[in-house]
Amino acid sequence: MRSRHGRQDGKPPVTALTRWIPRLLIAIALVHFVWAFVKPNAWAALAADGFVRALVDLEPGAYFAREASVWFLAAGIALLALGTLSRHLVRTTDRVPAQLGWYPVAIGVLALLAAHEPLRADESTKV
Repeated sequence: MRSRHGRQDGKPPVTALTRWIPRLLIAIALVHFVWAFVKPNAWAALAADGFVRALVDLEPGAYFAREASVWFLAAGIALLALGTLSRHLVRTTDRVPAQLGWYPVAIGVLALLAAHEPLRADESTKV
């Protein structure tokens, strides 16, 4: 017997927004992957210098390109993980936890604030 919500188990129906959240997260992850490899980047220089050493050294002229490439790739991996997790949650529980929306928003705001205030090489020597 169907309830007033339209489902036999009494749970409210899954909304279109709930179904689209995982798709949007995965799409944003793919955009991050594409952006990390298509925009002017320094993957060859990163591999030649070593990934950790290349990101710590502020002296190379292409430091910003190196850092941006790595952070876009890392963000893509994190967003892909959140997207696939939310897809699994929607399929099993018909819900998406609120934290799955607020955490990426908070990380995005922090990333924008960090990008707005770049660290200059002369400031890093004072620390």
